[in-house]
Parts: sequence; C-alpha cells; structure tokens
Amino acid sequence: MTRNYGWVVVAAGAVITCIAMGAMFALPIYLEPIATETGWTRAGISAAMTIGFIVMGVAGFGWGMLSDRIGARPVLLAASGLLVVGLALASQAHDLLVFQLAYGGLVGASGGAFFAPIMAATTGWFDAHRSLAVSLVSVGGGVAPMVVTPFASLLITSIGWRGAMLTIAFVAIFVLVPASLFIRRPPQALDAGSPAGAPQPHRLLAWQSLRTPQFIVLAATFFLCCAAHSGPIFHTVSYAMLCGATLGGAAFIYSIEGIAGLFGRVIFGVASDRFGVRRVIVAGLALQAVGIFAYIYLTQLTHFYILAAVLGLAYGGVMPLYSVLAREYFSARVMGTVLGAATMTSSIGMAFGPIGGGWLYDTFGTYHWLYVASAAIGLAAAAMALAFPPPASAKGQGVGPLPQPA
Repeated sequence: MTRNYGWVVVAAGAVITCIAMGAMFALPIYLEPIATETGWTRAGISAAMTIGFIVMGVAGFGWGMLSDRIGARPVLLAASGLLVVGLALASQAHDLLVFQLAYGGLVGASGGAFFAPIMAATTGWFDAHRSLAVSLVSVGGGVAPMVVTPFASLLITSIGWRGAMLTIAFVAIFVLVPASLFIRRPPQALDAGSPAGAPQPHRLLAWQSLRTPQFIVLAATFFLCCAAHSGPIFHTVSYAMLCGATLGGAAFIYSIEGIAGLFGRVIFGVASDRFGVRRVIVAGLALQAVGIFAYIYLTQLTHFYILAAVLGLAYGGVMPLYSVLAREYFSARVMGTVLGAATMTSSIGMAFGPIGGGWLYDTFGTYHWLYVASAAIGLAAAAMALAFPPPASAKGQGVGPLPQPA
C-alpha cells in the first residue's frame, strides 16, 4: 500500500457521499407529492428531516468514535444497510409517525456515518494537498443534487413518490457497498494507535480535545452555519413552486446549487491555501447570509437560479473547510471523534430549518420570515467564526493545552 492509495480513498469517498447524502437530502423533492397524496402537513413531513438531522448528529458522534477504533470501512458498510432499510420502510409508510421514524430515525442514523469517518480517513492519508483531497471528497455532496435529485424527480413523475424512494434505496445499496470496500485506514492512524491493553490514553485525549476552545468555537460556528442554510435549502423548491415554477423547474435549483458548490469547493480551497482557512470561512459565511436574505425579493424562476448559484458557491465552498481546520487543531487519531462531535452540533443546527420553515409557512402563509431569520443566524455564524483561535499550538499529538498520553 503506497501513499498514492489516498487518492483511491478520495474517489470512493466522493461516490459514497454523492449517493448517501443525495438519497437522504432528496426529501424536499418528495415534499409536495407526499403532501398531496397523504394530506399530511408540510410541518409534519418536514419533521422527518428534523428528526433525521438530530439522529444523524447523535449517531455521527458514535460513528466517528467507532471509526477511530475499528476504521471507517465497517462503519460505512453497516450504515449503508441502515440507509436502505430506512428508505424502504419510509416509502411504504401510510402513517405520518411511521414515516417520520423510518426516514428520520433510520435514514438519519445512517447519515451520521458518511461524514466524520470518511473525512477522518481522508485527512489521515495526506500531509500535502490535504485541502484539495478533502474538497474532492466533498464534491460528492455537490454532485448529489445534479444526480440524485433529478433522478428522484423523474421517478416521481413516472412511478410516484413511493416507487421513486424505493428505487433509490435499491440503487444505493448496489453502489455504497462496493465503494465502501475501497476505504482503508491511513498508515499513520495504524502506527499511532494505543498499545494493546492500554486504550484509556486514546479515549482521554479524545475527550479532552472536545473541551478545548478550538473545538468549542469550531462546533459553534458549524452549528450556526448549518442552522442558517438548512431551512432555505429544504423549502426553496416549495417557495419557487408557490411563485409559479413547475416541480421540474424548481428542482433544477438544487442542480444549480450543486454545480456552483463544485466551483465553490475549488475556489475556496485554493483561497484558503493562499489567505488562510479561517479568513475564507468568515468571508464565505458572510456571503451565505447575504444570499439567504436576498431570497425574499425573488419572484421569477431565473432569479432563483442566479441566487442559487451564489448560495451554492458560498455554503458549498465553506463546508469542507471545517475538516481542514479541525486537522490543523487535532491529530489524526482523534479526528473521527472530533469530526463526529462537530457533525452532531451541525446536525442539531440543520434540524431547526425544515420544521422551523414549515411552521413559519403554516403560521404566516409565507416563507418571508424563514429567510429573514436564517440570514440573521448566518450573520451570527460569521461573527462566531471571527473567534477562531490560532492553530499554531495545535501540533503533534493533539492540541497544545492537552497533556500527552504516556
């Protein structure tokens, strides 16, 4: 096994992220058809996504810790099966609670395994070109709206939302399992492991890492960033349809965001190497907030497309940088735990958007206040990012203030 195998991990991680995240985050495409067929409220359907984000966050912490111990591959294989079971059960649900538990509980639990373990494995494979590698893995998430979302929209038109969701479940299992077999632990993670019979120092270092100022600011910024864009992402298709767009035309908004996100990952990655990752994160979060607020002035589909490009560029470019910044603060052997805990906080932030946006629409009959509130949260994220401490002390085994294990 050579260091070049890291690029195989990058390719496999991008494929896994595309299919898994695309399958989970396609729920906005199902929102209108589900509501029409079942009579369930938007808030009730959206609650499945809220439950999913909460469960994903808690499970992601556990998956991340587990990947530090046994590696990412078995975690990904288990999560792939869980994703398929959840989608299959949700596709056949005739009760809202069953749908929420299947989609939110099972699909959400699986979703927590597709960020921290893959990113931890990827960052461990690279010393040089780490930002590029992480950005390329995250390209899978950017491609997902261009692959899974149009595919789901086409299936809904042809066989209905139930058949579409079940079909995507079968496609997912045939792609995720083979791709997961290519994920291997990085050599230094194997070499730096705790001696046999002495696991306590590793656990001690991991838990101490979560109490540092570096992690607290990282987690708080991640939380606010996701809380800001989750509502607009989830409800923009419905908003565009209320403005007169067709389902296909509105769904294309996600494709544009995905394309812009691909460029954002490259542009922001290059910029972070030149100007520093913290500065680029602050600038990206500010741009995200401005883009979200501008949604309240839109009435035409072409304007939605233009703004989707701006917003996709911003949040698509920022999201991978949290992993790069975490690797500057923390060592490879605790990255699964650190990224899992960060994912948990970000997922809690994501949880507020779908149900909050649904409640605001059901209460006021407009999405205006969703975008105002989300923009304010986005500005708070940019302000929090200004508090990132310098990573100069975050060298070696963990972060500077932590005592090193014997």
